[in-house]
Amino acid sequence: MQQTSSSASAPVSTSWIERLIGFDTVSRNSNLGLIETVRDHLAAQGFVSTLTYDAAGAKANLFATLPADDGRQTGGLVLSGHTDVVPVDGQDWSSDPFRAEVRDGRIYGRGSADMKGFIGTAIAMVPVMKATRLRAPIHFALSFDEELGCVGAPLMIDDIVARGVAPEGCIVGEPTGMQVVTAHKGAGCYRCRVVGKAAHASLPALGLNAIAYAAKLIDHIEERAARFRCDGPFDDAFDTPYSTAQVGVIQGGAAPNIVPALCEFVFDHRSLPGTNEDGVLEDLQRYAREELLPRMRESFPDADIQFERLAGFPALQPDEGAEVTRMARALTGDTEVHKVAFGAEAGLFQRAGAPSVICGPGHIAQAHRPDEYVAIDQIAACENFLTQVIEQMKAP
Repeated sequence: MQQTSSSASAPVSTSWIERLIGFDTVSRNSNLGLIETVRDHLAAQGFVSTLTYDAAGAKANLFATLPADDGRQTGGLVLSGHTDVVPVDGQDWSSDPFRAEVRDGRIYGRGSADMKGFIGTAIAMVPVMKATRLRAPIHFALSFDEELGCVGAPLMIDDIVARGVAPEGCIVGEPTGMQVVTAHKGAGCYRCRVVGKAAHASLPALGLNAIAYAAKLIDHIEERAARFRCDGPFDDAFDTPYSTAQVGVIQGGAAPNIVPALCEFVFDHRSLPGTNEDGVLEDLQRYAREELLPRMRESFPDADIQFERLAGFPALQPDEGAEVTRMARALTGDTEVHKVAFGAEAGLFQRAGAPSVICGPGHIAQAHRPDEYVAIDQIAACENFLTQVIEQMKAP
């Protein structure tokens, strides 16, 4: 780790944060180097680990359990974090993004805030866990491809459900400034493929313009998004207090003088807790089926509009009565209501039966940007928080 002038001494977690940042786990790459390093370290400390791999075997989730004092491996508390990070392509960094640098009271590096700061801190707390007679197990849940829409974690969660682990609570360490977040939006990411018919541009009646019909679908999505903005439902605890929808990627056509036979676009829906996470997709499918396809097939019987769900995750619903929520609020002193629009794996754990909160060092505004950083005092606060969490897990 490169270190320059600092206004705060480095906490004990810094060395692990530095090691984790040193793994280039951009989502397009394998994360096995990081996962296997952490697995081997935890195994030496008495953790029992399970890996769940992607289809290619190039990425893995790690679920590692430190058993309770009586040997029990079920129940207990999950500390959750994702190991993948977003790319640095095209960003102007002041230092190597995959070599941690401490300066001015901050740890710089890709993933320092999102979310290797939390993972590194949790790993650094293992000696405290080992020195404590635990009444229930503590689990680490480290996932892959969260940044691609929480693609990896469901494999891990399905496995722990099948094995009957049944955690009693989960803390997801996304960057919240160590505030207790009790809700996040759900999301779905979808691809739409519009199939038309190619023809010479001078004879458009002989073809069917796929881009033109894709544009109608996109306009329908924009109208739905406008209704969300105007009519709600609303939840003012979110910085964007309504559900959203947008098209992020589009491609189609072959040349200016060819009626395009194909157009594809990808769209995103972010839904408030308690609303239909696939509502925009269902509305668009209905519009395509009832309004567009009959018109298209009058000109070209083989015309089609196809939809595919690429990724998504459920919203995290507030649960103030959950033990993990009450514990997090008591230990942080945070009694305010905080909800976030960004995605997280907390909703997945909650849906699997583990009440969940989000609480971690750093701020989301510092993530995904050049010179990403986490403040050292945030890491120190996280160390203090996790030390108290472990104390709460002590056997009577």
